[in-house]
Amino acid sequence: MNMMKTLLALVLVCVMNSWAGSVTYPIVDTGQIRCYSNTLEIEYPQAGRPYFGQDAQYNGNQPSYKDNGDGTISDLMTGLMWIQKPLGKMTQSQASVGAAKCKVGGYSGWRLPTIKELYSLIVFSGTDPDPMGGNTSGLKPFIDNRYFKFQYGNSSKGERIIDSQFATSTIYKSTTMGGNKTMFGVNFADGRIKGYPVGNSREPRGEKTYYVLYVRENTMYGRNNFVDNGDGTITDKATGLTWMKADSGKQMNWAQALKYAENLKYAGHTDWRLPNAKELQSIVDYTRCPDVTSSAAIDPVFDVTPIKNEEGKKDYAHYWTGTTHASLSRGSTGVYIAFGRGLGFMSDRRSGSKTLMDVHGAGCQRSDDKSGDPSRYSQGRGPQGDVVRIYNMVRCVRSGAAEPRTSGPEPVLTRASRPRQRQQQASGQQFGRMRQGQRARGQSGGNFVGRLDQDGDGKVSRSEFDGPSQHFSHLDRNNDGYLSEDEAPQGPPNQQNGNSRNRPRR
Repeated sequence: MNMMKTLLALVLVCVMNSWAGSVTYPIVDTGQIRCYSNTLEIEYPQAGRPYFGQDAQYNGNQPSYKDNGDGTISDLMTGLMWIQKPLGKMTQSQASVGAAKCKVGGYSGWRLPTIKELYSLIVFSGTDPDPMGGNTSGLKPFIDNRYFKFQYGNSSKGERIIDSQFATSTIYKSTTMGGNKTMFGVNFADGRIKGYPVGNSREPRGEKTYYVLYVRENTMYGRNNFVDNGDGTITDKATGLTWMKADSGKQMNWAQALKYAENLKYAGHTDWRLPNAKELQSIVDYTRCPDVTSSAAIDPVFDVTPIKNEEGKKDYAHYWTGTTHASLSRGSTGVYIAFGRGLGFMSDRRSGSKTLMDVHGAGCQRSDDKSGDPSRYSQGRGPQGDVVRIYNMVRCVRSGAAEPRTSGPEPVLTRASRPRQRQQQASGQQFGRMRQGQRARGQSGGNFVGRLDQDGDGKVSRSEFDGPSQHFSHLDRNNDGYLSEDEAPQGPPNQQNGNSRNRPRR
């Protein structure tokens, strides 16, 4: 019996060494293997070309799970063990208390995960759904559902399909929504970290409830070990990643951020890259925020450029990642981490007036248009009016497990999009005149985007829309400032009508 225990212990040591190596906080790859332009999926760009150096072109620590056959899943990369099936929705306080009572797999020592532990499970091969849609066909969640049980929100219970938020033990040091105590949670339906209300809040249906995945083992996961190298770089010995001590000092769009990172010569190194979503989230310090520590949500070993936010108040920027937040029809938004307040223009349910406030917390992960004019979004976008900046800051990374990936799968949209893109590039003016002619003849419906899309970005902006402005707002179901083919009117635009909706929290 003692010999058996000794052998098991040796096996455990070997397994631990295999995943940990010299690090205690290995960052798992995002799983994104497709490349995108500012709008659509594209073939892998070559060095020196636009969009080179994005997430898919770097191959990091690949996810590796083991189904133990007892209701638990072992993550062989992180050393964490998870329950396989999320527990039914409960409040954050219920989830915290319930961990000690969990006996899944015959194990004890389960805990409610931190935001960094839970975020280790996210994958960006998922598809961002329409938050007000009801059809889940074709959608992929932002968690590996070959190993973990997953379900979208239940419409029969009055939920939206995106109501698949998961609880953590990480409580925001400040408040959101004008005073709510807030927990950072992961939404595996839409691929975001947001601050969600806990305890007594202003939620219209009482205290909000969440799915729960308990975790055990590797209690060091998510704990940084920063070392200032004295040369303008910071190494995190916990992850093996080396970071710029300074940030870019200026804000830029996504394509510019990729170019900045790939051309960067800094501290004697040229192998810098734009971090992926999980790499950048690893350096968030969730004990810090502007309203409590008067700082960005990052360790003070880093230098941070302050900005003036939409209210003219001192704040800290959103920082770009190389990860695209793709939907079924386009790849026009990129993932960012907010190291300052997670601001949004929240509507008053009675008056309809909008107030700028911290809606999701410093340290949230959302997405932004990769290009465009931010002034078009003066009242934000989405259910909580998330501010849209488009021009965000950059902090580059190097080293770690990332290796260049030179090719990927055939782009899904290549055959459909390339001929049309070439035609538009060659005859943009002719296309514009043709569109005007179509308007004059009153054509509508059928290839809605192709008919109205003047700039070839695969969507219809408000300025390209040929119907009344109020109808555009009604059709724009995800409130992103554009119309896609799945939002196209079923009849002539002047026959569309409807009322705007109060949209609850993601």
